[in-house]
Amino acid sequence: MSTPRSQAPGCGGDGIWQQRADVVVIGTGVAGLAAALAAHRQGRRVVVLSKASETATYYAQGGIAVVIPHSDDSVEAHIADTLAAGGGLCDPEAVHSIVADGFPAVRELVDAGARFDVAADGQWALTREGGHSRRRIVHAGGDATGAEVQRALDHAATTLDIRRDHVALRLLRDDAITGVLVAGPDGLGIVHAASVILATGGLGHLYSATTNPDGSTGDGIALALQAGVPVSDVEFIQFHPTMLYSGSRAGGRCPLITEAIRGEGAVLVDARGDAVTAGVHPMGDLAPRDVVAAAIDTRLRATGDPCVYLDARSIDGFAQRFPTVTTACHAAGIDPTRQPIPVVPGAHYSCGGVVTDVHGRTELPGLFAAGEVARTGMHGANRLASNSLLEGLVVGARAGRAAAAHAGIIGTRTARMPDDNTMPMLERSQLQQAMTLFASVVRDGTGLRSLRDLVDAAATVRPRTRARFEDAALTVTAAAVVAAAADRAESRGSHHRSDHPAIDDAQTRSTVVRLVDGAGVVESAVVAC
Repeated sequence: MSTPRSQAPGCGGDGIWQQRADVVVIGTGVAGLAAALAAHRQGRRVVVLSKASETATYYAQGGIAVVIPHSDDSVEAHIADTLAAGGGLCDPEAVHSIVADGFPAVRELVDAGARFDVAADGQWALTREGGHSRRRIVHAGGDATGAEVQRALDHAATTLDIRRDHVALRLLRDDAITGVLVAGPDGLGIVHAASVILATGGLGHLYSATTNPDGSTGDGIALALQAGVPVSDVEFIQFHPTMLYSGSRAGGRCPLITEAIRGEGAVLVDARGDAVTAGVHPMGDLAPRDVVAAAIDTRLRATGDPCVYLDARSIDGFAQRFPTVTTACHAAGIDPTRQPIPVVPGAHYSCGGVVTDVHGRTELPGLFAAGEVARTGMHGANRLASNSLLEGLVVGARAGRAAAAHAGIIGTRTARMPDDNTMPMLERSQLQQAMTLFASVVRDGTGLRSLRDLVDAAATVRPRTRARFEDAALTVTAAAVVAAAADRAESRGSHHRSDHPAIDDAQTRSTVVRLVDGAGVVESAVVAC
């Protein structure tokens, strides 16, 4: 059901429409819809802005990491695995809070209609992924968990006011959030709201090749930075070890090859058949993602080969267990039951983001963030596999309830058009090529300085369309990533510096970055627990 709009000559000029809501949610993936549904259940007027038809949630293959009660697993074991993967930068209290609420969140999703795969005993079928000490990954459709989660949430959200093809251009604020400047099919508009929830997903399109859908352009990071809100841990960008390599690195989304395949016994080898992770880590091919991605990158640099191979020919019933991967491989002319799958690391998941607590609250009253765009302290320097859908479900719903409560107390005020709505912007392919060259799996100080010079020289624009806003959002996001990566002169988690290959215990802290005159500036360091 749509809320009526009206023209607002007094809110920025003739032809600018306006609308009022209690809560605005930006994004329709797992975190966004969980948040919108939670706020709606509290009786609030909720408007959901969606710029794209595809979400990163839809493409999630592996599953949801969750501890099943009365099993041989435990919340404590899941916490321990998460902290181990996080490279010393997880917030233990945040990890405990989110992991402990995992099972109730998944049960609520099932109540909304989600159907997970079951084993012969009728219980949820569980698999194991890299970094996990137990089988605790629930999945759907074999390797189509994200599609099932998205389907269930989309069905539950049919009563919500979801505005398709609407791009959030700017967060409007005074001492608190007052609304959002939006570009939609009817032109520019303002949605006045007491609470705004960022659930915009990741930033994979900073790079030439990524597993992310087209809409993953760092929008929420840029919106928060432009509003004066800090981000943290953004140097930790997880490169999934196994992205399908089709012979081209021209850019755009590439299919992910879920690490659940390695959990079922597939092995990584180079073109000569030699194991890629032998002697690298005790868990071998099931080591945390940063370890495996770095091992692949090192092997490719040493051999000059374009890719390594995932040999899954030993897995019985591969096509039935992994139908999504099978379809992607067939589209590339590969039969995974007869041939090793060519793979390379690809930009996959941002471990950091807008600084929030475990209820999605930021330092700006009325602004919340959940999902990949947020930094709760759950992931630290490297996300543990399948913890993303878990965090999106738990924190998304919490943020929705917190935003509803804030709106009930504060009430919606009138937002005003900003005096200056300019942003720095580089041409996308130029930025992607530079980020891929200088800030990918392995970085160094010289390359990062070149990146900083490039971003600092970006011209400013006043974006009014999705394409120009996305390019500007990528540029602003790059400024923060480069500042944080240059500041972290060590290798930790998913951040690898070839000029500083060791961990530096003195840098066991999270960097906080703000935007100052268009440049990313490291403001402070938060010492990890």
